[in-house]
Amino acid sequence: MAKKKKRADKKNKAADKNRATGKSKAADKKNKAAKKGQQKHQHAVEVVKKLKIREGGPAKVLASKEVFEGPLFRVFRDEIEEPTGKRVTRDVIRHNGSAVILAVDDAKSKKDPLVLIERQFRHAAQHYLYEVPAGKMEDGEDHLEGAKRELEEETGYRAKKWTKLLRYFASPGFLGEWMQVFLAEELTPGQARPAEDETFELQFVPLSELLRLIDEGKIRDGKTLISVLYYARMAGKKKGKKKK
Repeated sequence: MAKKKKRADKKNKAADKNRATGKSKAADKKNKAAKKGQQKHQHAVEVVKKLKIREGGPAKVLASKEVFEGPLFRVFRDEIEEPTGKRVTRDVIRHNGSAVILAVDDAKSKKDPLVLIERQFRHAAQHYLYEVPAGKMEDGEDHLEGAKRELEEETGYRAKKWTKLLRYFASPGFLGEWMQVFLAEELTPGQARPAEDETFELQFVPLSELLRLIDEGKIRDGKTLISVLYYARMAGKKKGKKKK
């Protein structure tokens, strides 16, 4: 009986040891998998949940040479020292800047207002583009003054209410121009006076239709994409506040 009891105890101890070993291996495997998952989702670049904008100062210009001058812009070749201390050569197009006009008529529908759109042939793009009105600033001209002038010249419309929306750089890798977007409301029609080299086809398009065309990739003009999407987002925020 004593021998049988010893064998049974030995067998039970071995079973307990195997169970403990099995549990330990399973736990190790689980821990390794968890570590692997963490490593997989780790970012090599820091994640900044609240971004503080640091624009910094301009570069130090060591030398600058004008290499082209045209009626719309000039091109300079600049040797500079960037804020990082790096010395480089940059070709930069200098331009007076532009005003962009999002002309909106909400007389018939506040929920789905009409947006004034120009169809214009663009040689650089090699086809027609659908765009909001815009134009270059004259020397010393204020952006709002320029926006009012361009809207009337290109479309004939005047607006009683003007709101500054946002400004942006169109292509900052080589273009110094920045564009200011204005919302023009309470429109009054008039006689357009476009420049001799400008031809426009004007149409009012519902905001919902423009958003559909943007979703389908059929609106390809940058200022129009920025203006319409920003306005739609702004309108969506106002609706959300009213619901609350």
